[in-house]
Amino acid sequence: MKPTAQALARAAAAFAALGEPTRLAVMHRLAHEGPQGTVRLADHAGVSRQAITKHLEALEAAGLVRGARDGRTRVWSVQPRRLDDVQRLLGVISAQWDDALERLRAAVEED
Repeated sequence: MKPTAQALARAAAAFAALGEPTRLAVMHRLAHEGPQGTVRLADHAGVSRQAITKHLEALEAAGLVRGARDGRTRVWSVQPRRLDDVQRLLGVISAQWDDALERLRAAVEED
């Protein structure tokens, strides 16, 4: 199964967002500890609220998190569907590599 151009573009956006260490740490916290407010995330990340907001907006643009207002606080949560999409794409890529390596092994053994 060949991934569509749209699926590759969405995955590229997710990988780009997760390629930044603070964003990856925020995703890890949200995935393991559940939804959290911006202030709590900033306190644990060791960066300003403004900086964490920018990181969260980048993660949201990539479809990895969603922010919802709860009074004056914005609570952020992981969007598991996007992570499932990325995981499926990685599975396809992994299978393609396995197939290519098997063909290479067979060609080398043939000689």
